[in-house]
Amino acid sequence: MTRPSPRARSGRAALEPAALILARGAARAGLSRLQGLQVLRCVATLGVAVALARLAGALIETGGLDGLALGLAGACLLAGAGLGSLIEARGAALEAEVAVALIDAAEARLAVMPARAAADLPRGAVIAGLQRHPGALARLVVGHAAARRMMGLGPVLTAGAVAVVSWQAAVALLLATPVMIVFFALVGGLIRDRAAAQEAALGRLATQFADRVRVLPTILAAHGLPRETAKLDRRLQAYADGTMGVLAVAFLNAGVLDFFASLAIAILAVFLGLGHLGLAEIPGFAHLALWQSLLILLLAPEYFLPFRRYAELYHAKAEGEAAAEALAWVFSEEAETRPERGVVSVAPGARGLVLPHAGPVADFDLPETGLVAVTGPSGAGKSTLLRVLAGVEAPLAGAFRLPGPNLPATWVSLDTPIPAGTLAAAIADGTTATPEALAAAASLGLSDDPHWPGGLDAAVLAGAENLSGGQRVRVAVARLLLRPGTGFCDEPTAKLDPANAARVRQALACAARTRLVIVATHDPALAALADRRIDLRPTLSERQAA
Repeated sequence: MTRPSPRARSGRAALEPAALILARGAARAGLSRLQGLQVLRCVATLGVAVALARLAGALIETGGLDGLALGLAGACLLAGAGLGSLIEARGAALEAEVAVALIDAAEARLAVMPARAAADLPRGAVIAGLQRHPGALARLVVGHAAARRMMGLGPVLTAGAVAVVSWQAAVALLLATPVMIVFFALVGGLIRDRAAAQEAALGRLATQFADRVRVLPTILAAHGLPRETAKLDRRLQAYADGTMGVLAVAFLNAGVLDFFASLAIAILAVFLGLGHLGLAEIPGFAHLALWQSLLILLLAPEYFLPFRRYAELYHAKAEGEAAAEALAWVFSEEAETRPERGVVSVAPGARGLVLPHAGPVADFDLPETGLVAVTGPSGAGKSTLLRVLAGVEAPLAGAFRLPGPNLPATWVSLDTPIPAGTLAAAIADGTTATPEALAAAASLGLSDDPHWPGGLDAAVLAGAENLSGGQRVRVAVARLLLRPGTGFCDEPTAKLDPANAARVRQALACAARTRLVIVATHDPALAALADRRIDLRPTLSERQAA
């Protein structure tokens, strides 16, 4: 028998999804301990069977009570119950650990993934990947793996105990094993296909739901809620049908195994009964003591129990493998090494940039520090260029590079996310609240806003619903003053009265002394303060069409 070479083994490992390899590594140590507990429980179960067989045999044949057998049965029952409880708790805890490890790895990957690459990910894959797939993969590498190991070890221990009494009975049990293995192979492909269809349906449902939530105001304005609800209902029904398909095959698998197990136990019972009645001389089944026959009948169900447990979790195998494939968006080598589109090591600025929906942009340079104004008529691509430079959106062509160190940037716009809490916490937003934060709020008129009393202790409601658009912008500008990274500001003075607009202009000019601040604006006064301007104009064909 030839053994596979290391190269062949490594080649097979390379074919496994990276998420599956990571999950197995996280579960390896805990799974070994879990299997040790399962073996101990199996031994305790065998002890219970031996004790009960001896106890019942003595009670029927002599009418006496075997105290030793009774004590052994009680001790083994207590040990088995305690081990069973411990196994369930350890198994659940280990599955949770593996799922958390996968989620942490996915979050870490998303944290360092270029924004353009993250924007290219299908929303359904991200939602399902972080909510459902880690749990399915954890069940595969913990629950299913433990059941698979015990399916190989448990029947061997049980058959060995039966062979002590009758090796012929042990052989009879072993002969039923190939039938079950063949059936596992037959249903494996069917369950795998249905599980893959189920995961695909879940991804489509999650993607559609996320998209509809994002554009919900538009749907409501267009009176399209009933139509979109019907579409989601169809997606949900497709996912439910896929789930029921997987469970139907799993239940069929368990039912067939129960049939073969019951048939084998019934045959053993008939042979033993014929032997005890003296109606047939079947080797290994005749001339046995009553307790020996009882022991065989007690151990026969235990022989098939690991197969039944494996059948119950067989759908977890298919779901886990489908989840591992679905998590390739974050754990594959391609995801790790995928280059960041549009970014090259050239002089700070942009070369050959082509914006989505806006077309080409003339080449420009960017300074290390200073205020850069992006100007032009509506529709020229100012906001799009800002999103491309910030890494939120990918260009259709060309390349760019920002100057200075790669520090976290600050985004300023009317829809800046602001958490619930106080004004001071909203300005600090994860940074240490310093005297500069107070100065920033004061300079922007936030701490003494007559329409929002309370100063820096003023309450910010969930979703910042008690803040106007102008207040949101000023909070974002105050954050920019506290952070060293590049600032990207989309129409920062659009919703402000003249006094507050002047405050924001002055704050942006102050921030631009120590970093690069890029603003997309229609405000002539703000553009006049800029150290450099990028003027976007419609293409010749657009001007001719106008």
